[in-house]
Amino acid sequence: MKYLLTALLMIIAVGFSAPVGNSKETMRETSGNRLITSKMKITIGNTAFTATLCDNPTAAAFLKMLPLTMQLKDLNANEKFGELPHTLVTGAKKPGTINAGDIMLYGASTLVLFYETFSSSYSYTVLGKIEDITGLKASLGTGNVTIRFEKAAG
Repeated sequence: MKYLLTALLMIIAVGFSAPVGNSKETMRETSGNRLITSKMKITIGNTAFTATLCDNPTAAAFLKMLPLTMQLKDLNANEKFGELPHTLVTGAKKPGTINAGDIMLYGASTLVLFYETFSSSYSYTVLGKIEDITGLKASLGTGNVTIRFEKAAG
């Protein structure tokens, strides 16, 4: 009976930890955040980037807001930020190091897109990450920029 109970608990534990969904939905860990293959297209001028979103309630709520076009302002020559039309649930943590391509939420309604890697003591809720940041900094420029966020096709 003891072995049967142990085996049953192991089966339940494996079931809860396994990803659910079709073969297109895979997960991987990055900086302690699970990324899923929910993709987002980010268009800056004529350049498009693909981002992978995290598996958290904040990213899921953000995805429901799309498509969304925002005017983002530059801050500290390392990030662009703008206010979302609605507040989102948060799960803020201090990441320590922020990487170029990180997409995060500051507070409950400030979307931040980072284009430089640096250390930070601020708290953010992670939304996702741009997969290939080649050309990101050049596309963003030095001032305000209009960016379109939308669900990726596929």
